[in-house]
Amino acid sequence: MASVVFLRGINVGGHRPLRPAALAKDLSAFDVVNVGAAGTFVFRKKASQAAVRSALLRRIPFEVEFMICPGKDLADLVSADPFAREASREGARRFLSVLGKRPRRPPPLPLLQPAGRAWQVKVVALRGRFAVSLWRRVGKRLIYPNEVVEKELAVPATTRGWETLLKIRDRLDESKGMDPR
Repeated sequence: MASVVFLRGINVGGHRPLRPAALAKDLSAFDVVNVGAAGTFVFRKKASQAAVRSALLRRIPFEVEFMICPGKDLADLVSADPFAREASREGARRFLSVLGKRPRRPPPLPLLQPAGRAWQVKVVALRGRFAVSLWRRVGKRLIYPNEVVEKELAVPATTRGWETLLKIRDRLDESKGMDPR
């Protein structure tokens, strides 16, 4: 089964720099595709999570956290359209946070930060190790979905825009010999 790997905290403000395209090329034995600059990889060749983890640890020159997810879980989430119940909001962007583990006590949803009509982050769904959220620019201090998810769920997370998830789905479809959607 294909796997998707999300690295956490690389290439942030010059800290822990990594060239994802070069890493993907170095992992070609796993038929790896790099998706963006944030450290998102689709391992299209069937491999155990232990083999994927070991290959990454041997090739990344610093300590890094990462989350490995079965490709099917992500493809199923995208197909389910977790934003279907959310009214289209002008200026709101869709995000997915991949959690290091399931939260012990999930809060009631939706979770708004800040609370009220001036929210910037709205966590709308929790599906296993995934938190689905909306983000919009309101006010001067910007709040990013990842900081809300980590604080409120008390677990490490890494967040990607929904467009990245659509690209991942397409790469997974390609690995099955299907046309991208």
